[in-house]
Amino acid sequence: MLNHITTFLLLAFGTSASLGNAWIDETGIAVQQPMAMPAVKGKHLGKGTCIMHGPLNALGRHRDAKDPSHSISVPSPPLDIRPLVVSGPPENRIDLVFFSDGYTSRESDKFFADAKQLADDVSQNQTFYTVKPLINFWGAFTPSEESGIGVGGVPKNTPFGLYRDGTELRAVYYDKPEVAHAACDSMQDQCDYPILLGNDPLYGGLGGEFTVITSSLLNGPLVLRHELGHSVIDVGEEYDGGFAYFGVNAAQNNSEPVPWAHWLSPSDTAHDDLRSTSTSMSAHSGARVERSVMPIQVYPWTLLNITQSWSISFNASGLYNRHLVRFSLSGLPEASDLRVELDGKDLGWIPKEGLGLDRWHYDIHRDGGLSNGEHELRFTLLNGEREGVAQMCSAEILEFGDESEFISTPGHYSLYPTYSDKNETSYRPTNEDCLMRVVTTPNFCKVCIEGLWLSLLKRVNLIDNFTESCTRAGLPDPWAKSFNLELVPLAQLRQGVEGPINNEAYAIVWEKDGVVLDEFANQTYVTVDDAGSVGVYTVSVKFSTDEVRVDKEGLLKASLRHEVKTRCRDSL
Repeated sequence: MLNHITTFLLLAFGTSASLGNAWIDETGIAVQQPMAMPAVKGKHLGKGTCIMHGPLNALGRHRDAKDPSHSISVPSPPLDIRPLVVSGPPENRIDLVFFSDGYTSRESDKFFADAKQLADDVSQNQTFYTVKPLINFWGAFTPSEESGIGVGGVPKNTPFGLYRDGTELRAVYYDKPEVAHAACDSMQDQCDYPILLGNDPLYGGLGGEFTVITSSLLNGPLVLRHELGHSVIDVGEEYDGGFAYFGVNAAQNNSEPVPWAHWLSPSDTAHDDLRSTSTSMSAHSGARVERSVMPIQVYPWTLLNITQSWSISFNASGLYNRHLVRFSLSGLPEASDLRVELDGKDLGWIPKEGLGLDRWHYDIHRDGGLSNGEHELRFTLLNGEREGVAQMCSAEILEFGDESEFISTPGHYSLYPTYSDKNETSYRPTNEDCLMRVVTTPNFCKVCIEGLWLSLLKRVNLIDNFTESCTRAGLPDPWAKSFNLELVPLAQLRQGVEGPINNEAYAIVWEKDGVVLDEFANQTYVTVDDAGSVGVYTVSVKFSTDEVRVDKEGLLKASLRHEVKTRCRDSL
């Protein structure tokens, strides 16, 4: 059951720019216009991709759409399939499968260890933890003739042909989608979301029909979480400068109902007083738009050298109180390797500990607004030994009003502006609470978590199994009819958890011939007298959790009808 999600990639490049056009932000105040980002199409993308982090074209939402490679008939490669994290039968679970690429026959154990670590990372304590009983993770090993993934646009001799197109630690493409289709299809119900795992220690990946990740210890889980958010929840981006803003975490304008109205934080008097003067309001939800602007965002993907700094100029309006400098780098393991400056002032950049040459995203929050006029962001390579590997990947500057105009407190739900590559504004639920916006964040926001539950429960029935049996009883009737209701292990049925989490609960109602059997309320195993056992039984199950506030389609409910036609004494 291969699930598809169609996307297209646009890569933005640049080395310097100057901005000066004024525009009106969501508060009605004149500010500088965000930078327009040039773009060129990537290649070898099949139906399309999402690449962390960069402009992303509109994600298609037709999970059954096929690309041309799916019509190419090729045999599946040999697969050594092993369970990694299994919660139940594949036919009633969402099954995610890691397929090996760039692992030789001698590296089989390494592949399963890498896959297990990734599965555990996203399903234990965070991200997919609460929905873990709805998901299975599997590892499927196929030996490669060569170890590692290709570079410079040339795949190695591996099952799926993973490779990097250039020097940047960003996209990892696949050359053999028809083989990946065949591998997933051969597993039938056991493969819903194929994940191509490349044997490479550095950042890289791809989203879309196949999620592609590497075995990077730091970045592999980050890319996996984000890309699965796209494919499983069916949502777009939350970061700025992209193309695809849709799903439960996106509102296109503040004059229409907000999808997360039921998650909005209560307003307080101080903020209410400012609404008419410094912020705009959603007419339908009563929520305000938090005041911010993005004066610049670029994706240079440029190798640094000691001969010349990389810099970019931009204009600010002088109308904001705080700002954030956000950028990503690779190939720079020491603080002495690089100096990052804004208007000639060293920002004190420090690399993530233990990162090595891998890529990482950095945020430097600064109190005080940027003055009206031109500013310069500069990156200077200080260590000549890093030439050829040191790379400036992306940069962005955001400005905010004070805390009364822009609430930055974690856990606050409102309308936060997100700016596309075309300077179009949409809205997201939180400031920085969601991994769909900040790659280094390990969790979804509440809106996306609710969307995750609902998406999974569209394809998973809360009832795993139901059986009828005859058991010995005492006098006067030596037989009894027993019914065993097997539910997905949520709420009080969770395994290895001391009590339900997030106030989860199962409510179970038994009926016989339309009459409620109150004595069996919330029971999963019941026994009735054999003499009066013949009839039609109905079991209704309702699941509740604090993580789902609105269930319009009734996905948190399940029921079954079972008819008993003969008594035990008559059939034995």
